[in-house]
Amino acid sequence: MMKLLKNFHARFWVVTFLLAGLIWILQQLLPNAVSESVWSIFLFMVILSYIVSAGSNWLYGQSPENFLQIKLLGMVIRILASLGYIAWVVLAGEKNIILFISNFFILFLFYLIFDIYTFITNLRPISK
Repeated sequence: MMKLLKNFHARFWVVTFLLAGLIWILQQLLPNAVSESVWSIFLFMVILSYIVSAGSNWLYGQSPENFLQIKLLGMVIRILASLGYIAWVVLAGEKNIILFISNFFILFLFYLIFDIYTFITNLRPISK
């Protein structure tokens, strides 16, 4: 079990399913606090985070000496893609923009925390 949780893909999908469960529970308990677009936000964040994190891990395996540049590239891609998605949804006519952006920001932070966690776990082998 512990070996499975050391795998990036397994950890990512565990966090994703836990977050999906949390969203569903919040949607049932506090429907006014969750945007109607929360599942499209969630799907966007899952796809974006998985591609950026898996790509960063792959690039790190190819070139460990460029670890900092790889992580910075991932952060820039994540931020630019997120801003583009927000602009696209707002221009498409989102009803409650403030609720949409707050839900987006919360999900963004959850996946950013996961990315920081994987960043820190990858620093341990470098420091030894």
